[in-house]
Amino acid sequence: MKILLTGGAGFIGSNFADLLLAEGHTLSVFDDFNDFYDPAIKRANIAGLGKEVPIYQADLRDWDAVERAVREQKPDCIVHLAARAGVRPSIKEPKLYIDTNITGTWHILEAARLHGVPRVVSASSSSVYGVIKTAPFSEDMLINQTISPYAATKMATEQFCSNYSHLYGMRTLSLRFFTVYGPRQRPDLAIHSFTKSIQDGKPINQFGDGTTRRDYTYIDDIVQGLRACLTYEGPLCDVFNLGESQTTTLNDLIATIEQALGKKAVINKMPEQPGDVPLTYANIDKARRLLGYDPHTKIAEGIPKFVEWFHASRRS
Repeated sequence: MKILLTGGAGFIGSNFADLLLAEGHTLSVFDDFNDFYDPAIKRANIAGLGKEVPIYQADLRDWDAVERAVREQKPDCIVHLAARAGVRPSIKEPKLYIDTNITGTWHILEAARLHGVPRVVSASSSSVYGVIKTAPFSEDMLINQTISPYAATKMATEQFCSNYSHLYGMRTLSLRFFTVYGPRQRPDLAIHSFTKSIQDGKPINQFGDGTTRRDYTYIDDIVQGLRACLTYEGPLCDVFNLGESQTTTLNDLIATIEQALGKKAVINKMPEQPGDVPLTYANIDKARRLLGYDPHTKIAEGIPKFVEWFHASRRS
């Protein structure tokens, strides 16, 4: 299969790119290498892809660049992972998130329509569920309130995908990722930043009392779910949760990292942050049934794997 992968130099994208090439797919990457975190990390992520993989360094907000990439590659599927990520930064710069995530996704869908791409797989987020109190969260729940600009943009991208499926017969799949971690995780995310600070003997910022719970999902399981979407032949438009379906408190997460590192954390207790949700918890019955999704890396196994990668990346 010929695949155009947006955000292919990022954490999830680069891991998925490795799998696609290992399976013999034809791959091209679209990524702007922005400075949300060090672009050198992203370049290192894709250093092993090889010269046969075309890299389009361009911004999703640039219609001409998006249209050119799709026109030149004529992919069988666009896997759209590129986005401005993060709840807290979206509160500071909502326009950047609206322009990149919403307009950028519309550019992808419109270019796909113009050039006959039959399938678009798009990254959404568990943040769309907001503060729903019924858990675990399932895809058929009514969502009538998001609590951050980031979450609102992801909800909007799902709606645009449904528009294009309905109006133009394009197959679109939106994937609600639940707190993904593992090798190459962004340095600003909790598990990575906690691990670095604890290892270096620096304090970590704990927002709230430590009782918030997250459904942490190991990268290998996310990549498995993405792979299944390439051949899914269910409804033209569909939405899936991809999580581990197991929750961990912030206190327990810190304790697990401490154990894996063999070092105690110095904790700087901070007030809860606007836009953060108290709980994420995926019901993955639908993904199991229709995608064959079968996550198996629990947090007690995943954190030591991440720490092993973290040490290795520092030595390299």
